[in-house]
Amino acid sequence: MNFFQKLNHAISQNQTLLVLGLDANPEMMPSTPGELIVNLERWLKFIIDETAPFVCAYKPTLGFYQALGAAGLELLQRILTAIPAHIPVILDAKHGDINTSSILAETIFKTWQVDAVTLNPYSGQDHVAPFLVYPEHGAFILCHTSNQGAINLQEFPSRDNPFYLQVVKEACTWGTPEQVFLEVGTTQPEILKKIRNFAPERLILLRSIWEEKSQFSDLITVGLNSHGEGLLIPVPQDFLSQPDLGAKVKNLREEINKIKQNHQQESSQDETWTANVCLLKQHPHQDLILQLFDIGCLMFGDYVQASGETFSYYIDLRKIISNPNIFQQVIEAYGEILKTLTFDRVAGIPYGSLPTATGLSLLLNHPMIFPRKEVKAHGTRRVIEGNFQVGETVVVVDDILISGKSAIEGAEKIKSAGLLVNDIVVFIDHGGPVKDKLRSHGYQPYSVLTLAEITDTLYEAGRLTEAEYSCFLNRSH
Repeated sequence: MNFFQKLNHAISQNQTLLVLGLDANPEMMPSTPGELIVNLERWLKFIIDETAPFVCAYKPTLGFYQALGAAGLELLQRILTAIPAHIPVILDAKHGDINTSSILAETIFKTWQVDAVTLNPYSGQDHVAPFLVYPEHGAFILCHTSNQGAINLQEFPSRDNPFYLQVVKEACTWGTPEQVFLEVGTTQPEILKKIRNFAPERLILLRSIWEEKSQFSDLITVGLNSHGEGLLIPVPQDFLSQPDLGAKVKNLREEINKIKQNHQQESSQDETWTANVCLLKQHPHQDLILQLFDIGCLMFGDYVQASGETFSYYIDLRKIISNPNIFQQVIEAYGEILKTLTFDRVAGIPYGSLPTATGLSLLLNHPMIFPRKEVKAHGTRRVIEGNFQVGETVVVVDDILISGKSAIEGAEKIKSAGLLVNDIVVFIDHGGPVKDKLRSHGYQPYSVLTLAEITDTLYEAGRLTEAEYSCFLNRSH
């Protein structure tokens, strides 16, 4: 059982979203005469005994144990052993040193047997990767803190396009929703709502939420996903010094469960998405465009692309696979074009278009293949995965057409295996001369939508401001 499964089992068994910090902090411990380490161990084990039926995870902060020296690290291992086996452990390490990530990952996952860890994102994916080598364990990426001193960094360059949302977007590309999660410290529901909109499928671990109790219910409501899940909530630290700790945690669990239940009921009553707009001249895919915008697939602002260029928009179609209704609409929109073409097999460009190609294969009852992004140095070393016959015709599907590089490279790999490629179909065409570029290579390009159609529809529907629309027009000319 991996961390994600173990956590969900504990959530279900204890009917709770609560996570409790097990910090060896002498300042929080009730005043007791005697040796410090002994008293800390007795107190932390009392906390575990009192709260085990009401929490879904424990979160010891590594720094408190390190501050106590060798005796503190020995205490940590004894506390980890005292935690019931069915309750997962998230080690709050906030680790950020790329040079020690491999050895720390091995120590905490193999020696200490913790289930997940919190990490700082500043060193990027290279820092996180050593922790993801252990697929049974999880990593929480810190993307926002409530510290006032962090505002200038987190909200740079602007509140509309803050750095912390860039961290969220990047972190979501580092691993699956079952292994890479987010840690968010905030007392502001609007911040948590933005993060949830950008990462609807990710588990979010909250922290530092108790400074403004009046916003507690709003925070929980916006943090829960559409199924009333995906959120871990900390037990207030001031509970830990109370003699009736178990009763307080139990009552908090019941309060949160009521908020969760209300959220689920409201969500079930509002499952049908509506455009909430009526245009005199509707684009045939108007509702799909608006839905993609509403779930954060289409974003406008200053975004640096993979090429290094700065565009006035960012497109992230990976989110559609977590929204079955929208995903089906996307597949059917592709299908309208493919039904007019002649081909034997469908090929998706890895990795973004593989789900699309799979959906089209099922919808149109045509077998699927795909060119490998990189050829493995072992096994069959195949360039093309899937069965095919030399001389067959393949239609290539891709997600976004900007430079045409990925589509052309994929098509060329397919042709190198003795197959024919006449048509390339994409979901969004960036515009400009790129379609002419594909034609010059011998391919007929098709697109479901153009970027101009998307922005025109969003502007007419009131989803884009005048400034955002003008910025796009100025940069696209």
